[in-house]
Amino acid sequence: ISLASINLAILILAILQGPDRSQFFEYESVSLSCEVQRGSTGWRVVRNTLKGGTEECPTDWGFFKGSSCTISAVPSDSGVYWCESGSGEHSNAVNITVHDGAVILESPVIPVTEGYFVTLRCVHQDKKTKETSSNFRADFHNDGSLIMTNTTGEMTIPAVSKSDEGLYKCNNPKGESPESWMTVTAPGPAPSPAVPVWSISLPRLLCSLLVVSPYLLVTIILVVICNSRRSMTRGENPTTS
Repeated sequence: ISLASINLAILILAILQGPDRSQFFEYESVSLSCEVQRGSTGWRVVRNTLKGGTEECPTDWGFFKGSSCTISAVPSDSGVYWCESGSGEHSNAVNITVHDGAVILESPVIPVTEGYFVTLRCVHQDKKTKETSSNFRADFHNDGSLIMTNTTGEMTIPAVSKSDEGLYKCNNPKGESPESWMTVTAPGPAPSPAVPVWSISLPRLLCSLLVVSPYLLVTIILVVICNSRRSMTRGENPTTS
């Protein structure tokens, strides 16, 4: 799963557009927006942080940059984010963690489907230059247990399963990341095979009939003539017993 911006499909009524990882360094820019479908109106990005209560953007936090609600993230921005309509309809929620330390774990913010591969990265940020790198020896933990040590700072699960679900964190010589939950879901039902449907336009159908009709008419006339001649022949030569 690449760490690029993706659309998070939530409900039929709204889509939350945002980042595809759950952890961020302090002062990173994070943008979220609600893409509304079916003509629904009044959707907004809201959140629930450690402060408690629901906060709306931009009234209580963040600022608009175009159509997106944007924050220069600090640890107090850590929390649950979702889209909400004026009538109380909700999208799904994503968990965002902002860390003021030197190491974060890059992991999927949305559920991963069983059978797909997923890559976790243990990333260090130089606090002076703000440059990031994962090229360090790193330990990866799942639900408190060490599961892998890798010299490249990455851990890849080639075919994720439900047993891989849980809390993940990492540490390298530069520090330790917070924990993030990775959700694994069952694959959806396979699409039904397409049923072939013969279709032809009306003009083409008429042209086909015009082409075929003369031959069909001649064939019918010939069959009738042949049958008539056979009947006449039998009448002229009656069978003798």
